Amino acid sequence: MSHDTGTRERRDDPEGQSVVRFDHVGLRYDLGPEVFRDIGFTLPRGSFHFLTGGSGAGKSSVLGLCYLALRPTRGGISLFGHDVTRLPRRLLPRLRRRMGVVFQDFRLIDHLSAMDNVALPLRVSGAPEADIRRHVPELLAWVGLADHLNAKPPTLSGGQKQRVAIARAVINRPDLLLADEPTGNVDDRIGMRLLHLFEELNKMGTTVLIATHNEQLVQRFPYGRLHLDAGRLTWHGVGDPPPDRATAVPPRPRQS
Repeated sequence: MSHDTGTRERRDDPEGQSVVRFDHVGLRYDLGPEVFRDIGFTLPRGSFHFLTGGSGAGKSSVLGLCYLALRPTRGGISLFGHDVTRLPRRLLPRLRRRMGVVFQDFRLIDHLSAMDNVALPLRVSGAPEADIRRHVPELLAWVGLADHLNAKPPTLSGGQKQRVAIARAVINRPDLLLADEPTGNVDDRIGMRLLHLFEELNKMGTTVLIATHNEQLVQRFPYGRLHLDAGRLTWHGVGDPPPDRATAVPPRPRQS
């Protein structure tokens, strides 16, 4: 697969190898109980991880913090070397443009065709229209939607919408890909094909974090996982058994 439009330049991370870092992060919604308690982890540049946990464990909330839809109740979060808990809101879009996000509810624009939905990040970044007309159909064909280029989201099935959303997230070769249950609406064959697409993107330098409850999928791929349970985060390496209530990953020491 080759979808390099030539419109992006890789930028050095100001802090070296860290793309995402959570330090002693806590999160609660309104006056409810904490979703997380003092979690910490680092995603090195170019890494690939799964994020697992039961329904309601907080997987989507972790991704929401990563793509700046949420702010932590306490603790610190750094993205690409920037402390986003202190960054002015007007500067956040610049960081978001370095990410590709696959949402559970797809968030496609209903009045745009599948092709135009996928092309949107390229047009925002100023890619030449000739490149868009070449790369977008190629990617949609790769995810099995060659015959649906002009279809609008209301006419597509849930699995087809999901593949359009995934194509949109990866078309611009983001520095960070965040995917929330990206195989939840597709069969096993398509799910494996999509994971191989993420692997190819990872080989080109993208850091990948995939939230999933699909244990069989996780076991098939040689990547570590972050596991959420009862508000705590544990890390499990390649080949480890499925998580139980293990010891939480130690958060990074506070900087004095």
